[in-house]
Amino acid sequence: MRHFAFLSEEQTSRLFHIRPRTLSPESDPALLATALGATLYCPADRPQLAADIRKQALRGCMSMVLCLEDSIADSAVDDAETNVVQTLSQLHRRMLTAASDSTPDSAQTPLLFIRVRTPEQMVRLAQRCGESLNVLAGFVAPKFENESGIAQQYMDALHRIHNEHGQGRTSSRRRLRLMPILESPVMIHAETRSAALANIRRVLQANREDILAVRLGATDMCSAFGLRRTRDLTVYDVSVVASMIGDIVNLLGRPEDGFVISGPVWEHYANTERLLRPLLRATPFAAAEDVELRQRLLLGNLDSLMREIALDQANGLLGKTVIHPSHVPLVHAMSVISHEEYLDAGEILGQGDGGAKASPYRNKMNEMKPHQGWAAATARRAAVFGVAAENITYVDLLEAGMS
Repeated sequence: MRHFAFLSEEQTSRLFHIRPRTLSPESDPALLATALGATLYCPADRPQLAADIRKQALRGCMSMVLCLEDSIADSAVDDAETNVVQTLSQLHRRMLTAASDSTPDSAQTPLLFIRVRTPEQMVRLAQRCGESLNVLAGFVAPKFENESGIAQQYMDALHRIHNEHGQGRTSSRRRLRLMPILESPVMIHAETRSAALANIRRVLQANREDILAVRLGATDMCSAFGLRRTRDLTVYDVSVVASMIGDIVNLLGRPEDGFVISGPVWEHYANTERLLRPLLRATPFAAAEDVELRQRLLLGNLDSLMREIALDQANGLLGKTVIHPSHVPLVHAMSVISHEEYLDAGEILGQGDGGAKASPYRNKMNEMKPHQGWAAATARRAAVFGVAAENITYVDLLEAGMS
């Protein structure tokens, strides 16, 4: 699987200085976590779930979550579980057929995760899926905290699945990993936050090989205070949530821990009346001769999403939870490394003994030691999302991805 695999050879050659790397579920977990990109959440009770997965894969989606939690009514859980089991079985049969015919599938299978409600549901689904677990990349664990012991229960459930179904380092079966969601009130409220986050960090560090990425549940964070942000505002405009994100990055986003922390969900997707003035500059679109694309983004209120993606990246978050396919190309276009960033990172990584000098584009100062962490993260992102060709901007990549 590869980001922007849907582009033609001509488009790829024109848009990329360095193409995105081809990955597989067995690739380095650090690269897989970086490559998650826009993780599309899909209710697990959709009637044509397998077809939906293939459709989104053809459009460039690299990771999807089949949700059995908040998007499913309590009364629909049993039927939704059965739907997930049947869907994974269909995908597994297709995978085996493609392998036996030695013909590559036209739609790369995205990294698939199941968002469960409880550790017990994880174990039950694994038992029902059997061989079809080979299609799955792992599970998403909501309300992840360990003051009640639930975080460790999720880890124990994953280890039980590995033991019972043969996943792991010495097995030919795919290793399943966990993506915890940080969203519980105990880590949101000020008086319990520090201890709860420290406890979560201990559990994650003790099970580092089992954790792919950490996800943030902004909707539940807002809910704890009876809030809901509008499409005119980013999550960073909601002070109590922004402070929470800062504390999570402070504790889990340190380079020595290596946790990828994903950006929180953007939950809007239809055009509505605006309150605030659009912030999307016209100049890049005029330069790319695509003013119509800017208008489409503004009409869909997607300029606020783009601003939030930029703020996610500035605050150390990578990728994003999304609930609509139209959001996927925006996240991916804004994840490609610019030619300027690539040259800066290469120069910094090549001069680890310190010093400072003007950047290759002669527009900023590169400090070799302080910028080492940024440069290493940039190189990882460049490997999976690619490096834009000189004079290619996010507008060009958006135009290709949304056409």
